[in-house]
Formats: sequence, C-alpha cells, structure tokens
Amino acid sequence: MAIAGKYNTLNITKIVDFGIYLDGGEFGEILLPMKWVPENTKPDDHLEVFVYFDSSDRIIATTMKPYAQVGDFAFLRVKAVNDVGAFLDWGLEKDLLLPYREQTYAVQKDFSYPVFIFADPKGRIAASMHLERFIEKDTSSLTAGQEVDLFIYAASDLGFKAIINNKFEGVIYANEVFRKIERGEKTKGFIKKVREDGKVDISLYKTGYQNKIDELSAKILDSLKNNNGFLPLTDNSQPEDIYKTLGMSKKNFKKSVGNLLKSGYIILQQDGISMSED
Repeated sequence: MAIAGKYNTLNITKIVDFGIYLDGGEFGEILLPMKWVPENTKPDDHLEVFVYFDSSDRIIATTMKPYAQVGDFAFLRVKAVNDVGAFLDWGLEKDLLLPYREQTYAVQKDFSYPVFIFADPKGRIAASMHLERFIEKDTSSLTAGQEVDLFIYAASDLGFKAIINNKFEGVIYANEVFRKIERGEKTKGFIKKVREDGKVDISLYKTGYQNKIDELSAKILDSLKNNNGFLPLTDNSQPEDIYKTLGMSKKNFKKSVGNLLKSGYIILQQDGISMSED
C-alpha cells in the first residue's frame, strides 16, 4: 500500500498518453504524470516515487525529490503567507502548508524555520513548529560515545539545540564548539552523556578529542571537514591567506599543524594538509 508523504516503490499498472498509473493499494491507481516518467519505462516495472496530494487534493506521484518527507524534521523557507497559514518550499511543485495553529510565532516570507512534517488523521500533509510534540522522550537507547546524525535547529542559553537521529533532542554546549554553526545544519556528532532525567549532552567531536587538541587545532580540523578533507595551506603560505581561510596567524597555524601532525590527525602534502584516514 502506498503511503502519502513518503517515498514508495510501486508497480506500474498501465501506461497512457499523459503518464503512467501505479498500484497504490487502498488509494487505487495513482497517476505519475508523463513529465516525470523516466525514459524506457515499461509495463510491470517498479518505480520509486514520492506520493502526495496535488493542489486539487488528488493523490499523485512524482519522481521529484522533496527536501524532507513525513516523519522528518527539516529547515524550510516560507514562500508565501495568507489567511490559511504559511506555505513552505519543500522541493515539490505544491508547497507545504504550515497552518496558523501549528505556528509557535508569526513567520515571515523568505525566512526559514525548523518544522516537523506530519500527516493528520485524514492523511493531509502539513508542517508544525511544535517540535516538542514529535520528539521522543525515552532516550535510554542512546549510549555515550555513540555516533549520531544531528539536525541543528535552534540556539539556546547553553549553546545549540539539535535533533538526534530524527528522534531525540540534545544540547551542544557553546564552549565546546570551535566553528560557526548554522540553524538547519545537518552534521555528524557523538553522544557525550545521557543524564538521569533523560536529557542528552552531545558533542561534535569524539570523546577525549577536546582533551587532546586545543581550540585552534580544532578549528583547523573543522575547516578540513568542511573542505573535503584538504586545505591548500603550507608553511610557505602567505600569512594573509592563512588568516583569510582560518582566522589565525601564521605562527599559530604552524604550531597547531605541528600538534595535529604529532597526534596523527593530519598528513602533510606538498601542496597543503589533509585529514588522516584514521
């Protein structure tokens, strides 16, 4: 059976001039308009499609890839606001509705906000800013040192709030962040501690990482991660190039590179530095 608001692999039932029909189970046949039909599609093929409701509330399929699906937390831009609510760009022809009742404060056109995408009891797909309703409270499955997927969605007095593995909530402390963090950013992280009350402390770094390297070294590593593991900087680089890239002096750069090299985090190359595979 097809599930609205999610990716589905469905069987082709027939091909017509204006598209193909897919077996949607309880939904009946679902149309995939011809503009989205892959070349060389044949009867009885199986296609992965995204199923949702068009502007006339008819069930329809597309091979377009939305930015998120039902059950996901996402950071989406407001395209328009009217008397019904706000409409979010989620990568499809039909925008995603953020009803007024699902807003925690007034949103503005062209700004982006963290939301959860859900389907109501009638199957209608919408977004909500009430993230707390969709965050799982039982964090007992998380363990210290575990690598996790993070979605950074808000700043707080302590640092940054993040969704863990699209389920739980945790905090990254500001004094443990050595690079710029953006709302809406998706990155890898690690469970630092699961508290007795179920709250979770998370880190962008492995346990012990911050005890081994200083803040400037961490800044170089973060810059490497954000540049596919390589920076075209060496001992012979101009001080202004180093400062422009890393915001530090050449003297501090050379000292930090030495520390990282000694610890095995980086490899020196003729034209720059790269991250060690280990």
